[in-house]
Amino acid sequence: MEDDNIIELYWTRSENAIEETHKKYGRYCHTIAYNILYSNESAEECVNDTYVNAWNSIPPNKPKSLKYFLASIVRNLALNRYDYNNAQKRSGTADVIVDEFCECTADKSVHIEDEFAVREAINAFLKSLNKQTRIIFMRRYWYFCSVNEIAESEGLSVNNVKVILYRTRNKFRTFLEKEGIIL
Repeated sequence: MEDDNIIELYWTRSENAIEETHKKYGRYCHTIAYNILYSNESAEECVNDTYVNAWNSIPPNKPKSLKYFLASIVRNLALNRYDYNNAQKRSGTADVIVDEFCECTADKSVHIEDEFAVREAINAFLKSLNKQTRIIFMRRYWYFCSVNEIAESEGLSVNNVKVILYRTRNKFRTFLEKEGIIL
């Protein structure tokens, strides 16, 4: 079923909306949650919570892309669950990825006031990257994929992926500094 039809099911409050969402995006959402939590049970709970949040959000929201709307929800739920499960502990995979990404920021104690400006800057940065670099960067820092998974899917060596990520983080840091954005 096409995304527009699924969204219409949500708007008409048809219970088939969740079933169709699960058929089309269940594995996708589970993969995102699992890459953060490394637990099938916790990932499945996040996916189910994603469906509830989608049901409660559509309407009034009418997402342009159902796939990325769901990805955003499940990712946030999984990160919240990860924080809850790992309160006072540091050493998980998600911590490593977040720490890598935080290297891009100049001052971690300053918070952004204008989310829209940050979103626009990040989108501009991503558009400036070649397709493969953008895919590698997003798979690592949005989908929390391991370097090994990325290397395998892109047909690259692990070292090559690590170098691409390192250079891209440095470019991102420089880009943010030029934009006057400090996260």
